[in-house]
Amino acid sequence: MSRVRCRFLGVPELTRTPSVAVVVDVMRAFTVAAWAFARGAEKIVLASSEEEALALKARCPGWLALKDGPPSPGFDMVNSPARLADWDLTGRTVVQRTTAGTAGALAVADAELVLCASFVVAGATARFLRERGAPEVTFVVTGEEGRAEEDLACAQYIGERAGSDDVDPAPYLLRARTSRAAASLARGVRRGYPGIHPDDVGLCLELDRFPFAMIAAREGDLTVLGPAADV
Repeated sequence: MSRVRCRFLGVPELTRTPSVAVVVDVMRAFTVAAWAFARGAEKIVLASSEEEALALKARCPGWLALKDGPPSPGFDMVNSPARLADWDLTGRTVVQRTTAGTAGALAVADAELVLCASFVVAGATARFLRERGAPEVTFVVTGEEGRAEEDLACAQYIGERAGSDDVDPAPYLLRARTSRAAASLARGVRRGYPGIHPDDVGLCLELDRFPFAMIAAREGDLTVLGPAADV
């Protein structure tokens, strides 16, 4: 496949709905989402607010709700891959609300193809793009209004790898490891903030931990994320 034409934009910079969008949130929404699927979740419903997440959970008995920040009444889980890793989510639906990742996905939900990604599914995402033959991809860098170094590094890595598997991941992972988001999570661990686990940063940097890409698509009035078939 020839090199993919890539655009890297923050949500505020989106002026039109792209044809193909890859929404990147490394720390931690789409690392958490991948872990949820690995733990057996059937689908993830992306909510636009905490109020919507709780309303969906109330409307659909058996659904679980997940959010950013510390534990909160009505929510079952926090946005931490390490804290999610021990859950048995077989056949469950999870409602996810985060300030960056889910908001970014909802901003491009009307695109023809929306993939949600992080380092743990980077290779599978790149292969999916290659198989689709997408000539141009808009990468939505969700953190820090498009300036998050860990998200940009992951997006650029996926973009390069969509054209060739011969890409050294080390520089991209180093940028993520030394990002402001990684430092913020480390400070949170030291200060004992709830909702953060000491293993979160390490889990977010496990390249190609999972073999599936993740596709977000409209289902009625909902935007639903699910794992793609292995490619």
